[in-house]
Amino acid sequence: MTSAPVGTREISRHAVRAELARVAFNRFCLTGFNQVTFADLSEAAGVSRSTFMRYFGTKEDVVLYVFDPLGDVIADTLDTDRAGEDDWSKLRAALGSAVAFLLREVQHLQTILDLIEQTPALCARLREKQAEWRPGIIARLQGTTASAEGSSVIATVRVAAALECLWVVLGQWTASGGQDDLDGLLDAAFAAFSTPAHRQADTPT
Repeated sequence: MTSAPVGTREISRHAVRAELARVAFNRFCLTGFNQVTFADLSEAAGVSRSTFMRYFGTKEDVVLYVFDPLGDVIADTLDTDRAGEDDWSKLRAALGSAVAFLLREVQHLQTILDLIEQTPALCARLREKQAEWRPGIIARLQGTTASAEGSSVIATVRVAAALECLWVVLGQWTASGGQDDLDGLLDAAFAAFSTPAHRQADTPT
């Protein structure tokens, strides 16, 4: 699938958002998420409050900016030709791409996840983001040749389970202080769904 060209205006917008998010995150880490206001963030960034809010509508979205591309990363990986693989295997590969994307800056990811863990509002907003990704991922999964079942219920359940695996794995990785192998944790999470079926198939009748 060929991506549409990105205009210079959109590139500039991404660059501004990234810089605002960087400045804001440093302020959150120094002062605390709940204590910082948009007025504080705009002052730290050297822009007006209205300008800052034009790029980010909520404080939660400023922190979770790094997660914004994940829905597209997962969905785009599902477009990769993986003939002969079942839906669960394709979703595992797609979540692997998401993990690789997040691990580009390991220390920054650890700090963000620590802040999310300590802040209920951030946990809730990240859950909302996962729900926003779901329809696009489901549509891509159903559009693959590997998706033999036509039921939207089956695709929805599989995508929801895969995203839940990602949520659990990120929490486990954070609890380990970033010491656990994130990709290995993802393998274990996915195996938790597939192993019972294999055992049942191996049980003598």
